[in-house]
Amino acid sequence: MEVTSPKSVHLDGHDNNFTCEICAYEKSISEMLKIMGCTHFHCKHCMANYIAKKLQENISQISCPVSGCNGLLEPYYCRQFLPKEVFDRWGDALCESLILESEKFYCPFKDCSALLIDECKDEIWVTITQSECPECKRLFCAKCKVPWHSDILCEEFENLNKDEREREDLLLLQLAKSKEWQRCPNCRIYVGRSEGCAQMKCRCGCDFCYNCGTHSTDHYCSNCGTSMAFA
Repeated sequence: MEVTSPKSVHLDGHDNNFTCEICAYEKSISEMLKIMGCTHFHCKHCMANYIAKKLQENISQISCPVSGCNGLLEPYYCRQFLPKEVFDRWGDALCESLILESEKFYCPFKDCSALLIDECKDEIWVTITQSECPECKRLFCAKCKVPWHSDILCEEFENLNKDEREREDLLLLQLAKSKEWQRCPNCRIYVGRSEGCAQMKCRCGCDFCYNCGTHSTDHYCSNCGTSMAFA
């Protein structure tokens, strides 16, 4: 929301009225918000809507709505007419803007998304993985910035595709590790072997070595020292 500066502003000292430069209605002088550093006149109702809109746009340093004006709004002088939730959000946004981008992140749980600060970013000898969100009390990995992946190393987790990182996918990965299942190198589905040789054929048609997961028409498995010729 931006307004252009009008040629004149009606301010009648006799009847104590003024014309809001946003809604263009004549208002009582008691409804006027004077912004420090500018000469424009706006009513508190319009400014409350303007501030809320700017916060929705993730703008915390809010200036006068007149284009080209550098007058800056101060939360202290707006507190009286702002809804509490808008004022609190503004305060949180201003505090957040003071934190370096490299130090802040958000709770990975979508129904929380609380602002968190990496206090150990510069501590080269400290590596913290399992952490608890102070807001929702759920565990997450501070290194990967994702919900906690128990029994799975961070390096292994980072190598997973984005569509393999949900809780159900991680449980399947743990089961596959415990059962020593292998993954088809073509379609990435898990394959289990009950008996027989290491030469496997997936239902997608891919032939691969069960010992090392390699697909080749002429393969030597370095794990077991066996040569295989795939059809």
